[in-house]
Amino acid sequence: MSGGFSDPVHNPAGVDKLTVNYHAYVRNLFPHPFPVFFPDYLWFNSFMGTLYLVATPIGNLEDMSPRAVRTLREVSLIAAEDTRVTLKLLTHFNLHTPLTSYFEHSKLTKLETILMALNEGDVALVSDAGTPAINDPGYELVKHALDAGHRVCPIPGPSAPLAALAASGLPTDAFLYLGYLPRKSSERLALLCQVENLPYTLIFLETPHRLRAALIDLEVSMGDRQIAVARELTKLHEEIWRGTISGAMGYFTRNEPRGEFTLVVSGCSIHGSNKWSRVKVLAEIKAGLKMGESPSSLAKQVAELSGWNRRDVYKLISQ
Repeated sequence: MSGGFSDPVHNPAGVDKLTVNYHAYVRNLFPHPFPVFFPDYLWFNSFMGTLYLVATPIGNLEDMSPRAVRTLREVSLIAAEDTRVTLKLLTHFNLHTPLTSYFEHSKLTKLETILMALNEGDVALVSDAGTPAINDPGYELVKHALDAGHRVCPIPGPSAPLAALAASGLPTDAFLYLGYLPRKSSERLALLCQVENLPYTLIFLETPHRLRAALIDLEVSMGDRQIAVARELTKLHEEIWRGTISGAMGYFTRNEPRGEFTLVVSGCSIHGSNKWSRVKVLAEIKAGLKMGESPSSLAKQVAELSGWNRRDVYKLISQ
């Protein structure tokens, strides 16, 4: 079959033999009545289960949409990142749909089970909070469901990265979401080095115990940019701190970081796209001092090359 649709009989994409035989059985049981007017893949898919990607609240249960509740009630099975968390949600809305686990370390072993369930009815995928498949298990299931010829339908709703971006006060017309920052400082700096000159607003996730270290590396790599630090979004203690990276570091040094964080960082300005990062300026200073340059002369040279203010360069030399 040409185009963006996969034929689950002739192109099973790794689906097991039993599933392929089931597809052939359905085709024979329900022959296509109007192949000229109604595409074959749409006719066949009308007899297959749909995989629903259902967004769930990130803190406030009032954000659960009526459509999401109805979908979770009507599907045959819910695949959940943590069945204990999802069970609380189902109990709150008086839902009794069967649950199965689908998390990071079980996602590959559970694929066949969920695909077989899709042959018998609709399945919903949910994460612990927010939109499934965004920084949560789900990509592999979506891909295999599509390869097997199933329809995949998003039920949109809460998303921490988009909520933080919308409320950040930073440009929203173009942004880059990069998920959790790496655990190690060297790996964080390597990632930040790749994106420090991009003009897009940058969005990261971070844990409370790594927040301060992440802020230090952000300033080292990108300079003292504007940032919005959002935590506990939609919850009782929701907080969005806005200001510079250095200001955020000062605030969260005085106040213990608590909860899950979303960081929204301003992109590199068009006029400043050639401006050196702090890391590069420090490396140039170190090389100049090693060669015996005087602080005053070195500050002037580095400022001319880097696009930095001469006074700021001199401060770095004096540290």
